[in-house]
Amino acid sequence: MIATADNALLFLVKAFLILAMGVYVMRLLLQITHANFYNPISQVVYKLSQPAIQPLLRFVPRLRNFDTSAAIVLLLLALLYTWLIGALVGNVPGLAGLAWIAVLVVVSLVLKLYFLCLFAMALLSWVGPGVSNPAANVLWSLCDPLLRPVRRVLPLVSGIDLSPIPVMILLELFDRLLLPRLGIFNPGL
Repeated sequence: MIATADNALLFLVKAFLILAMGVYVMRLLLQITHANFYNPISQVVYKLSQPAIQPLLRFVPRLRNFDTSAAIVLLLLALLYTWLIGALVGNVPGLAGLAWIAVLVVVSLVLKLYFLCLFAMALLSWVGPGVSNPAANVLWSLCDPLLRPVRRVLPLVSGIDLSPIPVMILLELFDRLLLPRLGIFNPGL
């Protein structure tokens, strides 16, 4: 019974912190890719992440279009995630290990988020091609920088863009290369 309660607590902690880190990853990616700030999805991400970032804005400078405050909050959340998961399973790494695993967790989360965005974009292109909606616009802004180099090499086949397939395979490959290093800290639920 205790093992089940611990497992449920572990799931809840992972789910909450992965969602929180996902908001900050999205904020950073939306800013880096120059997505439309006034898009409703961008506004939701901005409003969800702003309360934790607001106090840091006075002290932490921005680096061009890179929001260092959001990156700091993201890394702090990743450190908290790594420490809490380690504490719940009884395996808290040392400080250097904690920092290294936190960085790997963020990289894995970015890879998973891009994979999901590409998958959603592919589904939207099959279900409602040419339909303009806020989600499609944000997905296009996020995924286009990854797809553009592949589109130069891989032409359209009968009008179908196959460029998401090799990019998704590479993203999954890189994520699977990280999995052994993450172990219990893997941000997958």
